[in-house]
Amino acid sequence: MAVSKKVKGSQGNSTESKTSPLTTWGTRLALLLIFVATCGWLDNIKSRWYVFDPTSLHELAKDAIAASPNDTAGMISHIVTNLTATYPSTQIQINTDSNEWVFNNAGGAMGAMYIIHASITEYLIIFGTPLGTEGHTGLHTADDYFHILVGEQWAFKPGALEMERYPPGSQHFLPRFTAKQYKMHEGCFALEYARGWIPLMLPFGFADTITSTLDIPTFYNTARVTAREMIKNLLVGKI
Repeated sequence: MAVSKKVKGSQGNSTESKTSPLTTWGTRLALLLIFVATCGWLDNIKSRWYVFDPTSLHELAKDAIAASPNDTAGMISHIVTNLTATYPSTQIQINTDSNEWVFNNAGGAMGAMYIIHASITEYLIIFGTPLGTEGHTGLHTADDYFHILVGEQWAFKPGALEMERYPPGSQHFLPRFTAKQYKMHEGCFALEYARGWIPLMLPFGFADTITSTLDIPTFYNTARVTAREMIKNLLVGKI
């Protein structure tokens, strides 16, 4: 009889200790709302971590074209030299190794890029190809500014019956959550600047490599350089 009572008592305690489904889902909903609210708050304040200015970069691109006409390497050198002179290393980290190029396959387009800067909220690269390429811009959480240095870029979005043309010295602005088809003609290179949540752009940048080209060395080098630059910037307080 005593044993029976003990078993009963233990069953009662077990029942009482169980969490009801309503409490479980209420907790999950509360955590989700906190997460969404935090993301919204961070999105609203992310501009405080921006260092580069699109207008200044556009002027820099035009200055580089004027300083080194028909010399892409000279334009890149002009841009990097200007950036390192303008922004101290205690404020932002610039990758000055202009020989550090990697292939980039994204949205069906292929070219090569030199990562000048990469942080959580900004990236600045030189992107292009001497052969020409065409593809999808991707749908991103960041605003994207394409400053054409040499060659020409064409673009269009659904519903447009005429293409957009971007010659050297022009800026192609792609607001976040906007997608287009684009084409870079032979010998087209651009200074590309993105501001927003850069890590959320990385899946688009890696997808073609993982699912199509299987170019593991390129995947490794892209991830290595991007991570290295982001960490270097975090160490100086640049988010």
